[in-house]
Amino acid sequence: MHHRTAAEWRAASHRRVALFGMSGLGKTRIAAMLRDEAQWFHYSVDFRIGTRYMGEHIVDNFKREAMRNPFLRELLRSDSIYIASNITFQNLAPLSTYLGKPGDPAKGGIPFAEYLRRQRQHRDAEIAATRDALRFIDKARDIYGYDHFVCDTSGSLCEVVDPTDPQDPVLADLASATLPIWIRGTDAHARDLEARFDKAPKPMYYPEPFLVELWDRYRAEHGLAPDEVDPDAFVRHGFRALIAHRLPRYAAIAERWGVTVEAGEVAAVRDPADFVDLVAAALARKG
Repeated sequence: MHHRTAAEWRAASHRRVALFGMSGLGKTRIAAMLRDEAQWFHYSVDFRIGTRYMGEHIVDNFKREAMRNPFLRELLRSDSIYIASNITFQNLAPLSTYLGKPGDPAKGGIPFAEYLRRQRQHRDAEIAATRDALRFIDKARDIYGYDHFVCDTSGSLCEVVDPTDPQDPVLADLASATLPIWIRGTDAHARDLEARFDKAPKPMYYPEPFLVELWDRYRAEHGLAPDEVDPDAFVRHGFRALIAHRLPRYAAIAERWGVTVEAGEVAAVRDPADFVDLVAAALARKG
């Protein structure tokens, strides 16, 4: 770990952390608060994925949809209009939209083979974007003059690494330069995340073997052909399975590579000083 004790953390002139865990438990809120109130450099892995590594795929998908419209088709072919992705730290919808959902095309689904292809693209992009954090630590200090750095990781970090491998290249990079901090939720948090997801299901990243088994089992249990699957129904089912799959992987990362804080503790953080105290307490527990 980059910061090994509470005393070392409090005395550090350059604090560096990587927040990880399920979406919706406070990673981005804490990162934004540190950026806005204490001038930490905020590095968003999802933003990097959607701009540096998946940006061209996302825009090409927009253009394919535009070409279906005769009016837009002519404007696009004559270079009369410009199509771009307006992805931000707070709005990652362009990335989610590109990942899509498999199933019935009449309900917005895409073929499962295409879905797998986009999932593979996301995996490669997430690995590269996470490892890019080390480059941005240097940029933050040398170009922009930031003393502190917070990496806001993707919720699927645990799916693109091997938490039990002490030589895992992504985690080795991350832990060499930052303190990985798992924001752990309770069963009640998990139920709340599921309820929110049920209201507005969105595309997610799944590890491929897990996804293929999930897809095959879901179709078999419901007696559905691939193009008969309701995309939203499938991703709702998948989200519940994904939470259970990810929790032990998050725990293994924290055990070997970092520290754990509770989502309730994070919710109580109101300013950067609170955050410093929270991490110090987590390091003391770990020690």
